[in-house]
Amino acid sequence: MFGCLVAGRLVQTDAVQVSPDKFVFNLPDYESVNHVVVFMLGTVPFPAGTGGAVYFSFPDPASGGPVWQLLGFITNEKPSAIFKISGLRGGEGGAHPFGMMAASSLSPSVAQVGVSVEALDQLAQQMPVSSAAVATVDSFLLFTQKMLDSLYNFAASFAVSQAQMAPNPSETFVPSGCLLKWYENFQRRMSQNPNFWKN
Repeated sequence: MFGCLVAGRLVQTDAVQVSPDKFVFNLPDYESVNHVVVFMLGTVPFPAGTGGAVYFSFPDPASGGPVWQLLGFITNEKPSAIFKISGLRGGEGGAHPFGMMAASSLSPSVAQVGVSVEALDQLAQQMPVSSAAVATVDSFLLFTQKMLDSLYNFAASFAVSQAQMAPNPSETFVPSGCLLKWYENFQRRMSQNPNFWKN
Protein backbone atom coordinates (compact mmCIF):
# COMPACT_ATOMS: atom_id res chain seq x y z
CA MET A 1 0.00 0.00 0.00
CA PHE A 2 2.88 2.42 0.84
CA GLY A 3 6.44 3.08 -0.22
CA CYS A 4 9.29 4.97 1.39
CA LEU A 5 12.21 6.54 -0.46
CA VAL A 6 15.49 7.97 0.77
CA ALA A 7 18.09 9.39 -1.63
CA GLY A 8 20.84 6.89 -2.45
CA ARG A 9 18.89 3.89 -1.16
CA LEU A 10 16.55 1.33 -2.64
CA VAL A 11 12.85 2.06 -2.46
CA GLN A 12 11.20 0.37 0.52
CA THR A 13 7.82 -1.20 -0.06
CA ASP A 14 7.98 -3.66 2.83
CA ALA A 15 6.10 -1.71 5.48
CA VAL A 16 5.43 -3.74 8.62
CA GLN A 17 1.74 -3.69 9.51
CA VAL A 18 1.75 -3.25 13.30
CA SER A 19 -2.04 -2.99 13.56
CA PRO A 20 -4.92 -2.99 11.07
CA ASP A 21 -4.48 0.73 10.34
CA LYS A 22 -0.81 1.35 11.16
CA PHE A 23 2.29 0.66 9.06
CA VAL A 24 5.98 1.18 9.86
CA PHE A 25 9.20 1.34 7.81
CA ASN A 26 12.57 0.87 9.49
CA LEU A 27 15.19 3.44 8.48
CA PRO A 28 18.73 2.30 9.35
CA ASP A 29 21.50 4.90 9.69
CA TYR A 30 18.94 7.69 9.87
CA GLU A 31 21.62 10.20 10.93
CA SER A 32 22.78 10.43 7.30
CA VAL A 33 19.25 11.02 5.93
CA ASN A 34 18.09 14.55 5.11
CA HIS A 35 14.74 13.92 3.44
CA VAL A 36 12.28 11.07 3.20
CA VAL A 37 9.51 10.57 0.65
CA VAL A 38 6.40 8.60 1.58
CA PHE A 39 4.03 7.59 -1.19
CA MET A 40 1.14 5.33 -2.06
CA LEU A 41 1.97 2.43 -4.38
CA GLY A 42 -1.31 2.78 -6.26
CA THR A 43 -2.35 -0.80 -5.58
CA VAL A 44 -4.74 -0.11 -2.69
CA PRO A 45 -6.37 3.31 -2.16
CA PHE A 46 -7.27 4.68 1.24
CA PRO A 47 -10.83 3.85 2.30
CA ALA A 48 -13.24 6.69 1.51
CA GLY A 49 -12.90 9.64 3.89
CA THR A 50 -9.47 8.60 5.19
CA GLY A 51 -5.82 9.40 4.61
CA GLY A 52 -2.49 8.60 6.19
CA ALA A 53 -0.78 10.64 8.91
CA VAL A 54 2.98 10.28 8.44
CA TYR A 55 5.14 10.13 11.57
CA PHE A 56 8.88 9.90 12.12
CA SER A 57 10.40 8.21 15.17
CA PHE A 58 14.00 8.17 16.28
CA PRO A 59 15.66 7.12 19.52
CA ASP A 60 15.87 9.97 22.01
CA PRO A 61 19.54 10.39 23.00
CA ALA A 62 18.57 11.21 26.59
CA SER A 63 16.01 8.52 27.38
CA GLY A 64 16.68 5.97 24.65
CA GLY A 65 12.94 5.69 24.04
CA PRO A 66 11.32 6.52 20.72
CA VAL A 67 10.37 10.12 19.95
CA TRP A 68 7.51 10.31 17.45
CA GLN A 69 6.90 13.49 15.47
CA LEU A 70 4.10 14.19 13.00
CA LEU A 71 5.53 15.12 9.58
CA GLY A 72 2.34 15.56 7.56
CA PHE A 73 -0.05 13.36 5.62
CA ILE A 74 -0.86 11.67 2.32
CA THR A 75 -4.30 11.03 0.79
CA ASN A 76 -5.78 9.53 -2.35
CA GLU A 77 -5.75 13.05 -3.81
CA LYS A 78 -2.18 13.77 -2.61
CA PRO A 79 -0.54 10.33 -2.82
CA SER A 80 3.03 11.38 -2.02
CA ALA A 81 4.92 13.84 0.15
CA ILE A 82 8.53 14.74 0.87
CA PHE A 83 9.62 15.62 4.38
CA LYS A 84 12.81 17.12 5.80
CA ILE A 85 13.96 15.05 8.77
CA SER A 86 17.49 16.37 9.23
CA GLY A 87 16.27 19.27 11.40
CA LEU A 88 14.17 17.24 13.84
CA ARG A 89 15.29 17.28 17.48
CA GLY A 90 15.06 14.76 20.26
CA GLY A 91 12.70 15.36 23.14
CA GLU A 92 10.22 17.29 20.98
CA GLY A 93 7.82 14.42 20.31
CA GLY A 94 4.09 14.78 20.52
CA ALA A 95 0.97 12.67 20.69
CA HIS A 96 1.02 9.74 18.29
CA PRO A 97 -1.02 6.61 17.63
CA PHE A 98 1.84 4.10 17.71
CA GLY A 99 2.47 3.69 21.43
CA MET A 100 5.42 1.37 22.03
CA MET A 101 4.21 -1.24 19.53
CA ALA A 102 6.61 -0.35 16.74
CA ALA A 103 9.80 0.23 18.71
CA SER A 104 10.63 -3.35 19.54
CA SER A 105 14.38 -3.81 20.09
CA LEU A 106 15.72 -1.40 17.48
CA SER A 107 19.35 -0.34 17.48
CA PRO A 108 20.12 3.32 18.33
CA SER A 109 20.87 4.10 14.66
CA VAL A 110 17.49 2.90 13.36
CA ALA A 111 14.59 5.31 13.01
CA GLN A 112 11.07 4.55 11.86
CA VAL A 113 8.60 6.13 9.49
CA GLY A 114 5.02 5.36 10.44
CA VAL A 115 1.78 5.76 8.51
CA SER A 116 -1.46 5.80 10.48
CA VAL A 117 -4.74 5.56 8.55
CA GLU A 118 -7.03 8.24 10.00
CA ALA A 119 -10.17 10.20 9.08
CA LEU A 120 -9.55 13.22 6.82
CA ASP A 121 -11.28 15.48 9.39
CA GLN A 122 -8.77 14.36 12.00
CA LEU A 123 -5.80 14.84 9.62
CA ALA A 124 -6.89 18.42 8.90
CA GLN A 125 -6.78 19.27 12.62
CA GLN A 126 -3.32 17.87 13.33
CA MET A 127 -0.30 20.15 13.42
CA PRO A 128 2.91 18.74 11.89
CA VAL A 129 6.34 19.66 13.17
CA SER A 130 7.29 22.88 11.36
CA SER A 131 10.89 21.84 10.67
CA ALA A 132 9.66 18.87 8.58
CA ALA A 133 8.21 21.09 5.87
CA VAL A 134 10.26 21.28 2.72
CA ALA A 135 10.66 24.81 1.44
CA THR A 136 8.90 25.25 -1.87
CA VAL A 137 9.64 27.84 -4.50
CA ASP A 138 6.86 29.05 -6.73
CA SER A 139 7.36 27.26 -10.06
CA PHE A 140 6.72 30.46 -12.03
CA LEU A 141 9.34 32.29 -9.98
CA LEU A 142 11.85 29.49 -10.53
CA PHE A 143 11.11 29.48 -14.27
CA THR A 144 11.50 33.27 -14.43
CA GLN A 145 14.88 33.20 -12.69
CA LYS A 146 16.19 30.44 -14.95
CA MET A 147 14.87 32.20 -18.05
CA LEU A 148 16.57 35.46 -17.08
CA ASP A 149 19.85 33.66 -16.37
CA SER A 150 19.61 32.06 -19.79
CA LEU A 151 18.77 35.36 -21.52
CA TYR A 152 21.68 37.18 -19.90
CA ASN A 153 24.14 34.36 -20.65
CA PHE A 154 22.94 34.20 -24.27
CA ALA A 155 23.18 37.96 -24.78
CA ALA A 156 26.57 38.10 -23.05
CA SER A 157 27.94 35.48 -25.44
CA PHE A 158 27.64 38.07 -28.26
CA ALA A 159 29.41 40.83 -26.32
CA VAL A 160 32.17 42.68 -28.13
CA SER A 161 34.18 45.66 -27.04
CA GLN A 162 33.59 49.02 -28.68
CA ALA A 163 36.88 48.67 -30.55
CA GLN A 164 35.72 45.34 -32.01
CA MET A 165 32.36 46.68 -33.22
CA ALA A 166 31.96 46.93 -36.97
CA PRO A 167 29.65 49.66 -38.18
CA ASN A 168 26.26 48.22 -39.14
CA PRO A 169 23.49 50.79 -39.71
CA SER A 170 20.74 48.14 -39.74
CA GLU A 171 21.36 47.01 -36.13
CA THR A 172 20.79 48.71 -32.81
CA PHE A 173 23.21 47.91 -30.00
CA VAL A 174 22.26 47.80 -26.34
CA PRO A 175 25.13 48.14 -23.85
CA SER A 176 25.51 44.87 -21.92
CA GLY A 177 25.97 46.91 -18.73
CA CYS A 178 22.37 48.10 -19.12
CA LEU A 179 21.07 44.51 -19.22
CA LEU A 180 23.29 43.51 -16.28
CA LYS A 181 22.09 46.50 -14.22
CA TRP A 182 18.44 45.58 -14.92
CA TYR A 183 19.06 41.92 -14.01
CA GLU A 184 20.81 42.80 -10.73
CA ASN A 185 17.93 45.15 -9.86
CA PHE A 186 15.44 42.35 -10.61
CA GLN A 187 17.34 39.91 -8.34
CA ARG A 188 17.50 42.50 -5.55
CA ARG A 189 13.74 43.09 -5.76
CA MET A 190 13.11 39.31 -5.75
CA SER A 191 15.21 38.83 -2.62
CA GLN A 192 13.39 41.66 -0.82
CA ASN A 193 9.90 40.59 -1.90
CA PRO A 194 9.56 37.28 -3.82
CA ASN A 195 5.95 38.15 -4.74
CA PHE A 196 6.59 41.61 -6.22
CA TRP A 197 5.99 40.35 -9.77
CA LYS A 198 2.41 39.34 -8.83
CA ASN A 199 1.43 43.00 -8.18
